[in-house]
Amino acid sequence: MLDHLSVASIPPLLGASRTQLANWVKQYQQPAYRAQQVHQWIYQKGVRSLSEITVFPKQWRTEIADIPIGRSQINHRSIARDGTVKYLLKLADGQVIETVGIPTQKRLTVCVSSQVGCPMACDFCATGKGQFLRNLACHEIVDQVLTVQEDFQQRVANVVFMGMGEPLLNQAQVLAAIRSLNQDVGIGQRSLTLSTVGIPGQIRQLAEQKLQITLAVSLHASNQLLRTQLVPSAQHYPLEKLLQDCQFYVAVTGRRITFEYIVLSGVNDQPEHAVELAHHLRGFQSHVNLIPYNPISEVDYERPTQKRLQEFLNCLKEQHITASIRRSRGLDRDAACGQLRATQIK
Repeated sequence: MLDHLSVASIPPLLGASRTQLANWVKQYQQPAYRAQQVHQWIYQKGVRSLSEITVFPKQWRTEIADIPIGRSQINHRSIARDGTVKYLLKLADGQVIETVGIPTQKRLTVCVSSQVGCPMACDFCATGKGQFLRNLACHEIVDQVLTVQEDFQQRVANVVFMGMGEPLLNQAQVLAAIRSLNQDVGIGQRSLTLSTVGIPGQIRQLAEQKLQITLAVSLHASNQLLRTQLVPSAQHYPLEKLLQDCQFYVAVTGRRITFEYIVLSGVNDQPEHAVELAHHLRGFQSHVNLIPYNPISEVDYERPTQKRLQEFLNCLKEQHITASIRRSRGLDRDAACGQLRATQIK
């Protein structure tokens, strides 16, 4: 058994690649095939302790039992009528994050968090109303997917980085998690979506990775003034510059960008907003995802009517902009990002 100090200095094994696990196994003078065994038991079988890996010799299991894999504990789960499950997961340091499992008849999607809280302070967002505490590590992101997969007893088909936090403010760990979800968990890159409100310089850096993931950019407004009111950080990132960086991303990766647009009743849902948005995106390899607002108690924004949503959609299509309305899930169970955490963690 390892002493407490030596264990504390060892990074969790979750998130490690086959090569990294091979090097880890080698340190213990174990046969090389042990690396494939530990990889399988961590990523396919979802073990939470190395002592559970019964194909290992008992003496070695005892020796490495205290080495952390990096799994969280389910602190709370909330099930909506449509089958959506929202989780509060407790991390090793006691911090709590949200994760969402979204099932359909054909597939299971997981919405993961990338930070504990969020520093972007978007005016309509429950997470933005709370305190930003820290970035998540790679293993804490990958763990969210394994936890939902285990709870549903169903393989995860899609992962969206649309939970708590701004992924591009934690790009190194998010990219490491994307690699692990792709190469270790076995989820195709085109089934991974990263959502960002936009951080100066970071979209271009992401483009240089030449990944096949989907980039979703949260616009939420059709002009700079309104966007700055809704997304305070936009004052440092003019809409024109953001769209230029998005054009660069499309040119480098060849991947279409999704523009997310949370529709707020009486705020950004007028026909002139749709026309203005279309003007910015004309000729752009993109898709607009209209998201009806999920109300939170901290602000007075309201959800638009279905009629207004459809009118906005029709206006975009008349301007030859590809767009759709996202179906809301889990509305009866604290659907907005950060809402469940805010109600449960006092």
